Amino acid sequence: MTASRDAVEPELLDDVAGDISFELEEINELLAELIEWQGERRRRDAEIVALRLGVSGERPETLARIGARFDLARDRVRQLHTRAVGQLLRDAQATGHRAAGVFAARYPLDARDQGLVRALLIETYATDTDLAANELSYLKLRLAGHAPEDAKRVAGYVMQRIMAWQKKTRRRLAKLHETESTGALSSWLSQVDWPASGAAAALPTRSARTVDGDDDARGRFYLGKVGREVAFDSALEARLFQELTASEAVETFQEEPGAVEYDIDGVRRVGYPSVVVRLRDGRVVLVDVQPLGHVGFHVHRVRSAAARRYAHANGWGWLIWTGSRTGVADLLGRKVDAGVENRVREMLDSGPVFWSTLRPVLDETGMELTDFIALVLRNDWRWDRAPFRLRAAGEPRAV
Repeated sequence: MTASRDAVEPELLDDVAGDISFELEEINELLAELIEWQGERRRRDAEIVALRLGVSGERPETLARIGARFDLARDRVRQLHTRAVGQLLRDAQATGHRAAGVFAARYPLDARDQGLVRALLIETYATDTDLAANELSYLKLRLAGHAPEDAKRVAGYVMQRIMAWQKKTRRRLAKLHETESTGALSSWLSQVDWPASGAAAALPTRSARTVDGDDDARGRFYLGKVGREVAFDSALEARLFQELTASEAVETFQEEPGAVEYDIDGVRRVGYPSVVVRLRDGRVVLVDVQPLGHVGFHVHRVRSAAARRYAHANGWGWLIWTGSRTGVADLLGRKVDAGVENRVREMLDSGPVFWSTLRPVLDETGMELTDFIALVLRNDWRWDRAPFRLRAAGEPRAV
């Protein structure tokens, strides 16, 4: 591997649609499979790794939040995560797991640092996984066969670029006349799901997320429009805040305004929608950041349904921000080849569909990930990751 400290930081993407794919999804599926194997021996360690890396499709969790879940100190969570990742790598090597070939093809051993850093940065942005960018980058490279010192160096470069972008963003937003809106917000407002009636409740005055509100893993910048420092977990989320700050239609906003409870297969969870926005015309909309490639996951759809109910109960509109010009409404109306849809339907008639069964169909038909997501949403199929499993609407969950 050739060292390069001059790896170019890519510009933030205006649209993540071009950087999501089944190939990237396969990378995440393989990570989930390896973690699931680990869970057969050390369940807690596997859960910590899964939560930290966001392998279920949800955003990675901070060490502080994972520690609160398991009643562990933040540093202890870090130690357990590091130990578990080391064991995962040893297991993958000892068993000759197929992940090695897939990862090596995506992150070649003879690639220059600059190319690897750029690829990993784009993946981080498109999947909204900035909080675990260092850990994810290191693990991907090690599974591809890169030496520990090389993987650590490149992962460090990835984090350097993320931190440099955060500093650049703070400087830009300190001079609001230099911040220009891309106009994306105006088109997105046309997709808001508004409540049938009712006056809008006032915006909360503080974030409902308290466990890790001051975690040093989160980015921060001062926004004059709200008159305070705003924390964010990812560049995708920060881009939304930039749009809100630059838009003349927005009066003010509050990030993570409420805790929304939802249930996944009998397990209670709590989510924090990204931001509630008050427009200058008096209307209020609750917005949640969900990267385009993830909006079809069952866990996101259940959480979104709960957040929508919460928003409408407060007289607020509801909107999912995908980081793309393609929104949920566009996906629902997307045209997909009827033959491909029928092929998947027939597979589901026989029971759950797993990755090994679906992959040959993808290769044969050339179906794109956005087409697949559109089918999942329209047919109300259940799509789980970690591991990949697709089930028809109403099909009972296997115990």
